Amino acid sequence: MTFTVAIVGRPNVGKSTLFNRLVGKKLALVDDLPGVTRDRRPGEAKLIDLRFRIIDTAGLEEAGEETLQGRMRAQTEAAIDEADLTLFVVDAKLGLTPLDNTLAEMLRRRGKPVVLVANKSEARGSDAGFYDAYTLGLGEPCPISAEHGQGMIDLRDAIVAAIGEERAFEDDDDVAETDVDLPIDQDLVEGEEDEVEPLYDETKPLRIAVIGRPNAGKSTMINRFLGEDRLLTGPEAGITRDSISVEWEWRGRTIKMFDTAGMRRKARVTEKLEKLSVADALRAVRFAEIVIVVFDATIPFEKQDLHIVDFAVREGRAVVLAFNKWDLIEDRQAVLADLREKTERLLPQIRGVRAVTVAGQTGEGLDRLMQSVIETDKIWNKRVSTAKLNRWLEFQTQGHPPPAVSGRRIKLKYMTQIKARPPGFIINCSRPEALPESYTRYLINGLRQDFGLLGVPIRISYRSNVNPYDDKRKKR
Repeated sequence: MTFTVAIVGRPNVGKSTLFNRLVGKKLALVDDLPGVTRDRRPGEAKLIDLRFRIIDTAGLEEAGEETLQGRMRAQTEAAIDEADLTLFVVDAKLGLTPLDNTLAEMLRRRGKPVVLVANKSEARGSDAGFYDAYTLGLGEPCPISAEHGQGMIDLRDAIVAAIGEERAFEDDDDVAETDVDLPIDQDLVEGEEDEVEPLYDETKPLRIAVIGRPNAGKSTMINRFLGEDRLLTGPEAGITRDSISVEWEWRGRTIKMFDTAGMRRKARVTEKLEKLSVADALRAVRFAEIVIVVFDATIPFEKQDLHIVDFAVREGRAVVLAFNKWDLIEDRQAVLADLREKTERLLPQIRGVRAVTVAGQTGEGLDRLMQSVIETDKIWNKRVSTAKLNRWLEFQTQGHPPPAVSGRRIKLKYMTQIKARPPGFIINCSRPEALPESYTRYLINGLRQDFGLLGVPIRISYRSNVNPYDDKRKKR
């Protein structure tokens, strides 16, 4: 992108609505409640013929540095310092407040280009608020309606005038990436040849979603990875609301990590805003490749922790467990033995899952955690040749044949891997509808053990070898 724009203003003036309008999709949470946005969220904006990077920020409020609002203000000021241009949004419908004047003075002191945006100008009685905006001393306000898309051409012209045509239309051949890209499953074409198993691509960018219960330390851990206070943290539970993506490099590999809102039990989630936050977190899981489930090591394996892991597995994501706050544990050997036993007993659906003890505050164990993520991703992408699978299937059925149902033996004739991410297999079977679920679990456990598919979901489906035209032939 040629330049960066930060959207700032007091709470509830429509900053996130404008952000969603400019990026062309509903990435930021929007609600009538003031103070919905807390972290700064980046995106790639398109406005008529302009392309630029945009940052949504929290509503600026006057508060002490140690308070939640004070920490939110620090995040917003960091976005202003990072940006080349600031869109200062005011509410034309409600008019100016003393806080707007304070923010205008702060922007003037920074000496960067500012575009004054009078949002909600489509509302009846907004003219008074629009003309009041002149008193801020930031030039002519640009009237828009972020909700309805009115005034976007005027906003484009104001941005070009403020940043300069040369900077606004600077050539940039980089291909813009959307904030979320769907991971693409690489399907394997079925065949009887002993195909070559592909090598793992060590340079491919990796998408990771970090999920867990509220106050498990997800944002603190990501900040330690980045080496800066990029995400808002604190002792309060439920600080994170939006799913925020951050990009960094680990040993030369690009990592895109999604911080998500804490997930409470569904029965406790009653407020609309929290429902939106959880839905955004679930969406981040679906678009990720690896999911790090963060446990609070001081109170691990709550029922909600198990539900969160099960959700990630049902979505087909590869899972790594991170037992955070390890620096608070005193008798580490005893606790570690207990964690190992409970992991094996309570999470049989991903037997062999990698679990790492970490401390987000000190950085202890984070390198081991990333190494476990890479190893799990290798398994999640793994393919097994058809010839090996059929030799394995023959051995498995000889050692433990499928049960006879109604006096008739079920025959498993042919097996191949049809996809990776997660590994998926199909078996040609004489009577798939009669095969018990317990035998499928037996095959899955065998695949994990013999092919090293530990800690990732495995899918097995069955296909009947019955000729669909047999009935027509018999009628003739």
